[in-house]
Amino acid sequence: MNILISGGTGFIGQELRTLLLKQGHDLVILTRSPEKYKDESAKNQRFVSWDDNLPGLMNDVDAVVNLAGENIFALRWTPEKKERILNSRIKTTRTLVEAMKEAGDKPVAFVSSSGANVYGDRGDEVLDENEPPADDFLADVCIQWEQEAEKATEFGVRVANPRTGVVLEKEGGALEKMLLPFRMGVGGPIGPGTQYMSWIHRTDLCRSIIFAIENEEMQGPYNACAPNPVTMNEFSKTLAATLNRPAIFKVPEFIIETALGEVSKLVIDSVRMQPKKLQVAGFDFQFEELEEALADIV
Repeated sequence: MNILISGGTGFIGQELRTLLLKQGHDLVILTRSPEKYKDESAKNQRFVSWDDNLPGLMNDVDAVVNLAGENIFALRWTPEKKERILNSRIKTTRTLVEAMKEAGDKPVAFVSSSGANVYGDRGDEVLDENEPPADDFLADVCIQWEQEAEKATEFGVRVANPRTGVVLEKEGGALEKMLLPFRMGVGGPIGPGTQYMSWIHRTDLCRSIIFAIENEEMQGPYNACAPNPVTMNEFSKTLAATLNRPAIFKVPEFIIETALGEVSKLVIDSVRMQPKKLQVAGFDFQFEELEEALADIV
């Protein structure tokens, strides 16, 4: 297939590109600075600007993957930061949908990111894709993001939205920030420790995106997470055991809230997702258990 990817140079996009190229697909990578990647250009991979003729590009692609968006991790969510978080997702998605609409030959599938934060803090409740969204900033961002992507269905493009859990890999994401203190022997649970963490190995996330491209039954939001979420206490204990280090230095909830403000919700909220749509559709996880995932990574 010919596949167009926005956000293809980021933490998730790099791995997705690797898997797709191994499968023999041709890639078009949308980036603000295509000249930075001229050494990576090849017959089956080219980098183009957002200022190029996007409807013309859409004529030649079978699927579109949208991974672009402002990083939600920051010391504080100021009003300006919140606006950038929302607008970066909405405007990017809208631009892609409008380009598909104008194209003569439209892509078959559009896989556009969303997040586990759509569910909010739900304690021990098991969450499949039928659960209602929360009523807070991040949930609102996710819902608006999904709704913008869903507009592509109006002209016959199938849309799928991976609601992504905590993505695990050592050279980026949350795990990269946690590894150093654990390796130094000063790691431990963050916050109450009883909050659930819905995680996924980066390879499985990218495989689920490819699965969503290839399978017609994958429509609308789907939970992109491993089938066995863990509490923060369990995560810390497992990571420490994998590194052969202790996990005794707990970071109290009030310290995180004081230091980070609203951003603390990313590590304190309890989200216990189940990947029901992926399981029903027959997706085969390579890493179902946290021990397996961390052993592969670290």
